[in-house]
Amino acid sequence: MNTLRVGLIGTGFMGKAHALAWNAVKAVFGDVTKPELALLCDADEALTKKRAEDYGFAGYTTDWRALVNHPDIDVVSITTPNGLHRDMATAALQAGKHVWCEKPMALTLEDAQAMRLAAQASGKVTMLGYNYTRNPAIHHARTLIESGAIGRVFHFRGWVDEDYLAAAEIPWSWRARLKDAGLGVLGDLMCHLVSLATLVCGPIEKLVADTDIVHPERPLADDSGKTGTVENEDVANGLVRFANGASGALLASRASWGRKSWLGFEVHGTEGTILYQQEQMNELQLFSRKIAADDTPALQGFKRILTGPAHEPYKLFCPAPGHGLGFNDLKIIECADLIRAIEGKGKAWPDFTTGYEIERVIHTFARSKETQSWMSLV
Repeated sequence: MNTLRVGLIGTGFMGKAHALAWNAVKAVFGDVTKPELALLCDADEALTKKRAEDYGFAGYTTDWRALVNHPDIDVVSITTPNGLHRDMATAALQAGKHVWCEKPMALTLEDAQAMRLAAQASGKVTMLGYNYTRNPAIHHARTLIESGAIGRVFHFRGWVDEDYLAAAEIPWSWRARLKDAGLGVLGDLMCHLVSLATLVCGPIEKLVADTDIVHPERPLADDSGKTGTVENEDVANGLVRFANGASGALLASRASWGRKSWLGFEVHGTEGTILYQQEQMNELQLFSRKIAADDTPALQGFKRILTGPAHEPYKLFCPAPGHGLGFNDLKIIECADLIRAIEGKGKAWPDFTTGYEIERVIHTFARSKETQSWMSLV
């Protein structure tokens, strides 16, 4: 493949993250095709023109349909609000484009299913933006588990908390309405935790869950003194059972004061424990009886593993251990994986088929709340 011409829809936080990744991926990963940033799209023409110049795109448009149907586009990045994902992704796939779409996949499970089927029919490469799964520390955790360092895994305990809706005075917005935003914390945050749990422990077979709305009414932004009703959940908690027999507990909140990116997990095995926390994303905590330096009870404790060149592909960013990667570096790794899949050198993960299974989990959380019962995913 000589060129890979990119169209990007959306210029917000994640749009910029995609643009940074497309611009940097060849410099970091020399073995991939160099992308050609062809066309940028957003609704505001003046802003889109400015961002096209900033990001290095050759052209811009305010018509996303023109972008996905443009003959000079090979791959489309979608970084728009959730409610637009289905229409944009399916149109791009039907136009013969590869698709890189941000999470969550769609507003509803039916929309996600339509995207999955469109991807299968197109034969094109798809990928969802679960960039936390690209962390070398996470992959080292998976390697340790597969090597038997903590024995047989019997429990996964995960959490993801932030405080962006902790304050009751934060105005009501479209994010609080089901028809515009879909799920609340389940779609915003829990899906990230499910992606990590799936990567580390495999698929979830069944679950029982509860959810809650912390602030049922929020003030409207127009200072009218009126309020809007919050229709989706602020907090979600669930017990899960993995296909490998392990049990699990998954917890999420978007209203936890002081938490910024409190995404983490513990994996408990018969011979040890692995602990990861996103706010310390460049380290892993390991306790393993099998590789402990001293089995004396008074000296037992967790081993702190700092990521470095030994944890691929860290060394492509930095030759020194402990210096650390960041959020946007993980996006570059994700971009490289996407390009390799397009080149036929690997498999995109999670693609729309795997992404649909993640969607099934978070939507089953919501249904379990309604039925107050265990629900099967098999």
